[in-house]
Amino acid sequence: MQNSIIIIGLFILSIISGMLGLGVAFSAVPFLGLFFNDLVHQVQPLSLLLNGVTALFAVIGFSKSGYVLWRKAIPLTIVTTTTAPIGSWLAQSLNQKYIWYLYFAAVIYLVYRMFVSVREKGKDEVNFTLALLFAIPISVLSGLLGVGPGFLLLPTLIILGFKTKNAAGINAMAVTPPSFSALIPHLKSAQIDYSLSLWLIIAGAIGSYLGARLTVRFVPDKRIKQFFGILLVIVTLYKIYTLI
Repeated sequence: MQNSIIIIGLFILSIISGMLGLGVAFSAVPFLGLFFNDLVHQVQPLSLLLNGVTALFAVIGFSKSGYVLWRKAIPLTIVTTTTAPIGSWLAQSLNQKYIWYLYFAAVIYLVYRMFVSVREKGKDEVNFTLALLFAIPISVLSGLLGVGPGFLLLPTLIILGFKTKNAAGINAMAVTPPSFSALIPHLKSAQIDYSLSLWLIIAGAIGSYLGARLTVRFVPDKRIKQFFGILLVIVTLYKIYTLI
């Protein structure tokens, strides 16, 4: 029964995160934390694995409609992939309580950004060099939290001037490889239920692809961001309640 709840919940979260090209880890961490006690050795490795898979299928969904700007996405991906493992190494020795504190602080920032309107700039106004520089600390922090860099990279790209759907497409690509590279430091100590993980990967892949296609076809940018923010607050508040 518990495994069915986890699979269904992850499927729903994957649809929503796929709409933003985030990868599912940022919402999966508090959700999986409701069922698994060990953040670093159970929740983070599984979340990173699922993040890479869901982000990959979101890339496929966005690329079919031309929203992945490859000339921007590829160099950004190189930066995120090489720096994310640094945070994962740090997580091996840091007290899990402090990692949760950092996570909750990041949630507050992300939700704030989801509800703040940002003026979309013209193509020539986008400061991509600044995006590359910001990607370094963002990726290190994401590796530490075990969530992939998408949760902070997406609002950063939007703030710097990318249109929301283009930002989501670029973000999905920039999130995929670092999710797997950040997983490497966890491999020796990871405690993963491989049978459950397989079902979660299938559910996450289908959900994230559907989410990306829904964004492209039907869903306004503003509503996507706000719905994700509300869901994230609900799941995180419940996780805080379980920790008190």
